[in-house]
Amino acid sequence: REMTGKAGQKCTAIRRIIVPKNQVDAVAERLRDRLAKVVVGDPSVEGVRMGALASMDQHRDVSERVEILARGNEIVFGARDGFNPVGEGVASGAFFSPTLLLCRDAMANDAVHDVEAFGPVSTMMTYEGIDEALALAARGKGSLVSTLVTKEPAIAAYAVPIAAASHGRVHILEREAAVDSTGHGSPLPQLKHGGPGRAGGGEELGGIRAVRHFLQRAAVQGSPTMLSAVTGEYVRGAAVRESEVHPFRKYFEELQMGDSLLTHRRTVSEADIVAFGGISGDFFYMHFDEIAAKDSQFGKRIAHGYFVLSAAAGLFVSPAPGPVLANYGLDNLRFITPVAIGDTIRARLTCKRKVDRNRTDERGVGQGVVAWDVQVTNQNDELVASYDILTLVMKRN
Repeated sequence: REMTGKAGQKCTAIRRIIVPKNQVDAVAERLRDRLAKVVVGDPSVEGVRMGALASMDQHRDVSERVEILARGNEIVFGARDGFNPVGEGVASGAFFSPTLLLCRDAMANDAVHDVEAFGPVSTMMTYEGIDEALALAARGKGSLVSTLVTKEPAIAAYAVPIAAASHGRVHILEREAAVDSTGHGSPLPQLKHGGPGRAGGGEELGGIRAVRHFLQRAAVQGSPTMLSAVTGEYVRGAAVRESEVHPFRKYFEELQMGDSLLTHRRTVSEADIVAFGGISGDFFYMHFDEIAAKDSQFGKRIAHGYFVLSAAAGLFVSPAPGPVLANYGLDNLRFITPVAIGDTIRARLTCKRKVDRNRTDERGVGQGVVAWDVQVTNQNDELVASYDILTLVMKRN
């Protein structure tokens, strides 16, 4: 299909087919059989699967290049194999037979890598070992796309980073992906389309990348408070607003970026660690083995990180029914400083970002997503945990 689609006149057509030496004759036979079934001629005729080249000039150009490619190589399939375009007036058309060549020593033949016949023409070449195959692929001096056909993840892990250096896109073809794959010559719009070297050294517009070409970027310097005002998103370190009204008691429209709550304190006990381990089933040695913990980088038993998250939630949650409907997710979690038995923690919860979902539930109640910046600190004001939590928040109207 990649040889004959658009009569081979597309930038992603397969020009070089790199095949294991011990399989090349079998592959050549299969391809020959498939190509023999391709009906060329007037596309309006039932059964025709390939039309003409763009012009007679194009026909002459492809013919000249095939002649160069054929020097010292074998023609596996070509015009001599019964090429007979169908339809009225085809004798004067720029029809060209699908042509498959075979080069048995591609390392010594520069033409098969340097000469492109922009038509239904491909050249098979042999290799022994994946490194030779990758070296042959790189001889193209820059290509839009390469397909690696393998069922071995280890081969893909080795080959793809090497092939990527000389290809704009690397398509991995195996049984699992083949069912849904768009194929070698059909890139998805969100994928890069372009390549290094002879492939043009650039890329075409696609997906979000296309939008960025129409945007202007500027660097903004300032204090966290100023950056928060400019971006409309809370930047840690900016001024916050605290009030007697708990942030979780405010409806979506009432919340403002920078609304904040500094919680009361909680001292972590051994009983907390034991209880959390029993509930969660997490009996990791750092939480329960006094001797092993002393030999660790912390030198003592520490609380579970997820206990710290749970304890922080207990500090800042407002338990009554209200505008906050549910926890929507958690992003950017980092555990910074370990919490030991006897440490005292507290949390600061700050409205970071609001996103209107522009939808209502089955009762007609609107909702939005609010991202909250959470900082958990210890008795020394050291940062213990840092993360964002997302909540679904009801609208008043």
